[in-house]
Order: sequence, then structure tokens, then C-alpha cells
Amino acid sequence: MKGAEALLRTLVAGGVDVCFTNPGTSEMQFVAALDRTPEMRAVLTLFEGVATGAADGYARMAGKPAATLLHLGPGLANGLANLHNAQRARVPLVNIVGEHATSHRQYDAPLTSDIAGYARQASGWVRSVSHVQTMGSDTAAAIAAATQAPGRIATLITPADCTWLEGAAPAAVSAPPPPARVDEATLQSVAAVLRRGEPVMLLLCGAALHEDALTDAGRIAAGTGARIAAATFFARLPRGAGRVALERLPYPIDQALEFLQGVRHLILIGADAPVSFFAYPGKPSWLTPPDAQLHILARPEHDLPDALARLAEAVNAPPKPLLQSFEPRALPAGALTPQAVCQAVAALLAEQCIVVEEALSSMMLAWDSTAAAAPHDWLVLTGGAIGCGMPVATGAAIACPHRRVLNLQADGSAAYTLQALWTQAREGLDVTTVLFANQAYRILELEYARTGAGEQPGPRAQQLLSLGKPDMNWTLLARGMGVPASRAATADEFNAALRAALATPGPNLIEAMI
Repeated sequence: MKGAEALLRTLVAGGVDVCFTNPGTSEMQFVAALDRTPEMRAVLTLFEGVATGAADGYARMAGKPAATLLHLGPGLANGLANLHNAQRARVPLVNIVGEHATSHRQYDAPLTSDIAGYARQASGWVRSVSHVQTMGSDTAAAIAAATQAPGRIATLITPADCTWLEGAAPAAVSAPPPPARVDEATLQSVAAVLRRGEPVMLLLCGAALHEDALTDAGRIAAGTGARIAAATFFARLPRGAGRVALERLPYPIDQALEFLQGVRHLILIGADAPVSFFAYPGKPSWLTPPDAQLHILARPEHDLPDALARLAEAVNAPPKPLLQSFEPRALPAGALTPQAVCQAVAALLAEQCIVVEEALSSMMLAWDSTAAAAPHDWLVLTGGAIGCGMPVATGAAIACPHRRVLNLQADGSAAYTLQALWTQAREGLDVTTVLFANQAYRILELEYARTGAGEQPGPRAQQLLSLGKPDMNWTLLARGMGVPASRAATADEFNAALRAALATPGPNLIEAMI
């Protein structure tokens, strides 16, 4: 058996049956082996950043890794930004990168590069196949590494000759070890803090935001009076009517400092200690109040649902938490503003919709507006490298083909990976993109003032913050990628467009002229 077929068969046997790819010459044996491995679904993307972002979205919703197949070092480099986001989301991902044949590398051909060096920037595990006979076992090792809690990017570099030579065989994939349990002493120490009656906040991320874990966090809050909050950037969160309501640490530094003010004990459960996203003149980078104590109940690699369940019992929490009630929202009228867009989304959001939010300057507005909407999942940008929204929505739709995906998307970040629309059209994915068209890097306009650069940018500075001259026409861009699109300039137009889009199979885009 050729190495490429052993690789594919090991992936499928290990539960990795979707691959997002933009292949090149060094990956042609993999492409050929697809016809002999029909169990693998290969999804073509037009840009590697779409492939890596889609694999991130797929893992968030499927709870298991997808594979990516990238072409040599430059292909990997094209995908690194969304691999960075996936790494911050702590998702499992098997990242396969083609390499020149072993005998060819000595000639320093134009595409030769330090692939392992690139990969280490956004991988928790890196290995290069050294011989065709180890292709199966190396692939199995990559799957095992990716699925180790809480989830890692495992990059496997495959020289072309190791894919075309005979002598390979599939390998069995060992089950990942269960995540470590929090020790009892740590658990009881945190329980004692909760019993004191002082102002406490539980800051949650990762598996602590899964629905069962959130239920136990809500029980703890109901029994102790503690506040529960999600970290600013998380991979996935079930929310809306019938779910535990929780706060979210704001992104802007002044709002974050105010949010944490008065907290005497900050308990981390799968979350990192909060720090500001950037440094700002005269403002702290460490956001925990100076007079607050920081307690780590569980790190991301721990069994977070188990820790919360045991903590709920340790504090004698009530059997049920308080749940968010459904609050119907009226449809907006009049001018189309970011507030009107978010109000319409809250009013029309379908039950069990998957919301992928990369609205940036409208991030917290979209979050607050939908708190009491129909039950849904919320996915956000995790690593700060913009351009993840459309790819993540693509991967989420492939992971959950019977659920509608709603992508709330800023226009500036959409321009990074608009090629994802083509993949959505080709695969017939049920993705509705709401494009916030303000023709500006509005988030950078806000950051301009926060960093002390000035109250208002001057004319030369404004040229780098505006997306006008020429204005992008997202209706035409989407149609050019094969996605039906419409433009809304008033609230009534947007209401009608969103209602129709959410009820229509396949992808579509609404350009909201805000």
C-alpha cells in the first residue's frame, strides 16, 4: 500500500473523516488516494486560511478533529493566522503539510522552507515522516496528540516520496487518556472560598462552558451568590432561552476593569487569568483587581465538567440553576444601525442556530441583544487574528448539516477570507452571512483613541482606517463566489431579507448598510 493511502485509512479509522484542503504538486498522491478511500470527505478551499479556519469551526461543533492538507511551507504560512486562532480555541486538529521528496530537498528548490519551524508557531506537536513504513504509525500518533485534552494542533509533515512509495500500512489509533481530575484538596479550598460570602466570580472557558458544566456552574451561583462569567474569547457557548445565563468579560479595557471591580476572589475554571488584549498608556495589563485573590480550580487540560459537578456538591448547591427565560424582541423600524441589525437577529434567530460572531466593533452589542433569544450556540474569534468568521462558519456547517449557521461578520475582517463563500456555495452549506458594511476598520478607529494616538485620526491616518475609495460591494462579491446576496439599507429591508435568508436552504449573504 502506498503511503498516502495508509495515511488516509489511518485518519478515517481514527475518526478523522473530513479534510479541508488546498493541495499542490507534493500532495497529489493524497488526492489520488481519495478515490480509494470514499469514507474521507475532502473539502476544497481557495485559500489555506479558509481551510485552517474551517477545521477550527468543524472541531468546535463536532467535538473531534478534522484534517487539513496544505502545500509545503508557503501553504502552511498562508494558513497560520487561523491556526493561531484554532490553537487559542484549544481545538483538536490534524494538520498535514506536504514536503519535497527526501532526495529533492538537498537542491533547495524554490518552494523549500523550514516547514517544521513554521509549524511550531501554532502546533502543540510536530513530526516529519522519515520513512514510508512509519506513515501509518506517525498518522496515528498525530491523531492521538491532537485529541489529548483539551485539544491540540498536531502537524504531520509528509515528504512526497513517503506518499508515493509502497510498503505502508494503516495503524490503529490509541484512545486518548482521560483528562486529569482536579485533586480534592484544591476543590475543597475553592469550596471554602465560596462559603465565605465574599464577592466571588467564576471565570469559565473551554469545556467549562459545555451545557452540563454550565448547569453546575449555575447551581453554584444559585447556592452561593457567586457571579459566573465567560472569558472574553471562547470556542463555543450554548446560550439563550432555557440555558444558564452568564456574563462575559468585556473586550475594551475600561469596561473590563469596571466589570471586575469589587471582585474579591476570582476563580479560574479552564480560563487564563484576564489580561488586556493590548498594552495601553497608563493602564494595567493585569486586569484582576489588586485587592482580589486569584484561585485556580482547574486548568484547561483538567476534567472541567467533573470539577464543576464536584464543586457544586461540595457547596451543597441546589439541584437546579436559574435559567434564562425567553424574551421576544420586536422587529426594528427606521434607519439601519448596528443596534437595529442585532435587534432583528435576536427577534428572528431560529432555535438551535449556530452563531459565528466576528462583528468586532459590534461584538458586545450582538452578545447583549441575543441573551434571551431562542436557544443557540455562540462561537467567537479566539486568537485575535481577524478573518476567522467566514471559515469557522463553513466548518461549523459541515459539522452540523441539519442546523442553520448565522455568521455576524464585519466587512474589514471578511475581506481576509471571502473565498470561504465559494466553498459554502460549492458544498451547499446552510450559512447566512450578515455583513456589517460600515466601510471602515471601525475597531481600529476605537483603538486609535484607546492607545493615545489622538482623539480623531488626521486625514493621512484616516486613509489607513477607511475601506472606501473604492467601496467594496459585498452583494456583487458574494454573487461572484456563487452565493445569493442582497443589500439592506433600512431596518424593514433587513428584517425581510433576514427572515427570507434563514428560511432558504443553502448559503446567502445580506449586506447591511450601517
